[in-house]
Amino acid sequence: QVHLVESGGGLVQAGGSLRLSCAASGLILNINVMGWYRQAPGKQRELVAAITSGGITNYADSVKGRFTISRDNAKNTVYLQMNSLKPEDTAVYYCNADIVTIKGYLEVWGQGTLVTVSS
Repeated sequence: QVHLVESGGGLVQAGGSLRLSCAASGLILNINVMGWYRQAPGKQRELVAAITSGGITNYADSVKGRFTISRDNAKNTVYLQMNSLKPEDTAVYYCNADIVTIKGYLEVWGQGTLVTVSS
């Protein structure tokens, strides 16, 4: 079994900052891409940011310049630093990872963490 556990969500005022963390645990041989997605009420889940094991990043246009994704490969952990938050960033944020285990390849999702930005 492989699990992703997220933390760091909460309530923040517009213009504020939050840092999300997501740690992978289990029988992990390697983790390729790790990413953050979000889903706002009534909307489809969308990619926020992703990072490869080599540190190549990709961001949604709506968060470029405000959010930063990073990872610590030794800790199997990915982070999302969110600055200059806007009410439209309110959503459940999900961690996602492409993980190689002793049983093969798995795409794993976290349980989600709620981020609420008040105006």
